[in-house]
Amino acid sequence: MPHSAFRTSRTTRIGAAAWIVAVVQFLVVQLVVEAGWRTPYSWAENNISDLGNVSCRMWDDSRPRYVCSPLHDVMNAGFAVHGVLLFVGMLLAGACWGRGGISATSRILLAIGAGGWVLVGLVPADVDENLHVGGALLIMGLGNLGLLLTGFSSRSSLFGGLRSVTLSIAVVAVLAAGMFFGQHDPGIGMGGLERIAACALDAWTLVMALAILRARRPDTAREMTSGMCEKALS
Repeated sequence: MPHSAFRTSRTTRIGAAAWIVAVVQFLVVQLVVEAGWRTPYSWAENNISDLGNVSCRMWDDSRPRYVCSPLHDVMNAGFAVHGVLLFVGMLLAGACWGRGGISATSRILLAIGAGGWVLVGLVPADVDENLHVGGALLIMGLGNLGLLLTGFSSRSSLFGGLRSVTLSIAVVAVLAAGMFFGQHDPGIGMGGLERIAACALDAWTLVMALAILRARRPDTAREMTSGMCEKALS
């Protein structure tokens, strides 16, 4: 469905902007923190969480590797900010899911997933591994399930009109998450697999943010701040 068939309010557009900032800052923070490593850091072999570990030592019995991240505080702040901005975007752009139980449930699951990013930032893996893994499960488990459900939002909504895009990203995210937690490396490294499972939502939010920003602006001052994300009448 053409994006121009919808009108989006200022509130919704602010939500879209929050998503874009969330994704950009998260990428930049990873690159900055990685640059602070004195030992090689691999996006294929290292977990994202390695960037936030507070101690310098051998880590992870299943895949032993030396982890030392001098800028771990920056990374952990980046995790938390990422989650907060994702949640803000979901709150402000909520009308784009449309109405109905599926849309409401998907938003709740995605919000819980966003909370998972805050949790992994507050509790680094080498401080409390169980809590940290719990946060990862919220992100890659419930969060990706919420993304999958979003693919079944009403076709009359903006996001429902982009169902094929959402479902394509969601299926890849769910499969990657299953393979990651099952420790089945398809040849891209466990770190690469984790990035697909954890950051597929980021790719989706960028696509949806652009769709929101490309939609028509509302016609009246009241509509500018109403949280609207609906079909235009003309």
